[in-house]
Amino acid sequence: MGAARLARAGAGTREQRLMPPRHAIAAALLLALAACTVGPDYQRPEAAKPPAYKELDGWKPATPREAASGSPWWSIYDDPVLDGLERQVEISNQTLKASEAAFREASAIVAEARAGYFPTVSATGSATRSSQSFGSSGRGSRGGGRIVQNSFSASPSVSWIPDIWGRIRRLVESDVANAQASAADLAAARLSAQATLALDYFQLRVDDQLARVLNQTVAAFERSLEITRNQYSAGVAAQSDVITAETQLENARAQAISYGVDRAVREHAIAVLIGKAPAEFSLAPAPLSTTVPVMPPGLPSVLLERRPDIAAAERAVQAASAQIGVAESAYFPDLTLTGDVGFSSTELGNLFSLSNSAWSIGTQVAETVFDGGLRGAQVDAARALYDESVATYRQTTLAGLEQVEDELASLRILEQQAAVQARALAFAREAVQLTLNQYQAGTVSYTNVVVAQTTALADEQAALAILASRLAASVTLVEALGGGWDASQLPSMANDAR
Repeated sequence: MGAARLARAGAGTREQRLMPPRHAIAAALLLALAACTVGPDYQRPEAAKPPAYKELDGWKPATPREAASGSPWWSIYDDPVLDGLERQVEISNQTLKASEAAFREASAIVAEARAGYFPTVSATGSATRSSQSFGSSGRGSRGGGRIVQNSFSASPSVSWIPDIWGRIRRLVESDVANAQASAADLAAARLSAQATLALDYFQLRVDDQLARVLNQTVAAFERSLEITRNQYSAGVAAQSDVITAETQLENARAQAISYGVDRAVREHAIAVLIGKAPAEFSLAPAPLSTTVPVMPPGLPSVLLERRPDIAAAERAVQAASAQIGVAESAYFPDLTLTGDVGFSSTELGNLFSLSNSAWSIGTQVAETVFDGGLRGAQVDAARALYDESVATYRQTTLAGLEQVEDELASLRILEQQAAVQARALAFAREAVQLTLNQYQAGTVSYTNVVVAQTTALADEQAALAILASRLAASVTLVEALGGGWDASQLPSMANDAR
């Protein structure tokens, strides 16, 4: 009998070993439920991707330049002063500091959302000392006294809402996408500040060049006035010629002074961009480089990865997509698991003894039965926000393609205009010299000299204006192409997107 009993006991033990424990079944059930994530899984929406840029047809930049590996985009201009200014934007520009703080805030929100994955543990404790008197109620009784009692308690508790329907996962997904969009916004703000500084810098250098041209013109007009006075003294020129020459000279001097206003405004703008007060910054006049580099535009499809504003718009689409799941999770019940352990004693020394302990565990399920259509409206709003984000993303892509096409067209047409203007300026300079010689010889009136000099000055100014426009188009094209930025530079936040 003993052997049979042992055999039955052994068989029962084997059955128990083969049966999964109840807590294992519960854990498996929770994991299966946790695999349910409501809401759509994100897919990047289609956007315009033409095979090539239209404005490149029939025109190839003569010397396209790409920034060297590891070099910032403005290095293609080979200007050390510009290089030094651009590097200060990253360090001192207050707009960028605000954008960087916004990105850190978005990253903190991701960590805040991730906290929902974990249970909340709290603990409370108390210590009281109380006194109660007692005594006899009969007449003449002398009995009575006072009881003083201590009471100590400690109670840790745990509360956890399992992410059964994927609400927290969708919320984290949305916050991660928003944080990545914030990082792209930071890159876009940085690129915009850098491009604005380059535009202001080149316009300031154009103003320097215009001032030099006008100073040279003033010197030339002073020589013309001297010639006219000599002609008048010799009796071969009228006094009106002298007055005309003096008027022309003073007009040139006034123009030379007027460019100082624009230059001062540009200098002040550069100071603010690098985070300095205008009173603390000055930029000495310097020659303007006449080379206009062009960055190769690549393919339109690459633009989707190279422009931070397009990347930010696309990340906003994923954030809106995840919010649909967050809204849809409200249709399902919430499960809350709680656990408490408590200790209570009149003596602190044995407070945590097993005899003074008490515990409880529980489960609570909550489901909204009627809300007057609130959840349905919230889901509809989330879907509408998603559709809006998709449209914004596609529009941002179209605007980016438009900007690239605009600057390619500008560079192509301005290059042709610059070649024609250069020839016109050469002829105008030659006409000035010939007409002045003829005036000295007495074969033409001074009016011819004035016309030739005025035309030459206008052509000088037009040539510089075209050069300024070409440099501006070059900088704007670099900005339109993303300035060498790439979407792969966005923070992955892999640990936050679980």
